[in-house]
Amino acid sequence: MKRKFVRNIIGGLSFTSALFIFQACYGTPQDMGADVLIEGQVLSKSTGLPVSGIKVSVAHSLQFELTDADGKFSFYTELQDSIRLQFQDIDSSTNRLYTLKDTLITETNRKTYVAIELEEKND
Repeated sequence: MKRKFVRNIIGGLSFTSALFIFQACYGTPQDMGADVLIEGQVLSKSTGLPVSGIKVSVAHSLQFELTDADGKFSFYTELQDSIRLQFQDIDSSTNRLYTLKDTLITETNRKTYVAIELEEKND
């Protein structure tokens, strides 16, 4: 019983040491660029109420965030001269169907707030 316990301790220490050495040799990924916090709220243009379930994405990127029940969103992205955001209704069955909207942010700081009003689609 005691030999099995000691064997497990030595095995665990060996595994932990191997992980430590791997990290020391190869390091962890570093984000060398500056980031900007994009946050905001999506409202209905006709009612003024928050819209949940809107996909807010950075153009030409896989990065996106969904608006919460208060229509709010926030995420970090790479700081650039201009950032194009796209607002797309992907859960129209939950709320009304809203038109796709793009916006270009040209004045970016470390923290940028975006307020967007979406129009309902006319069928």
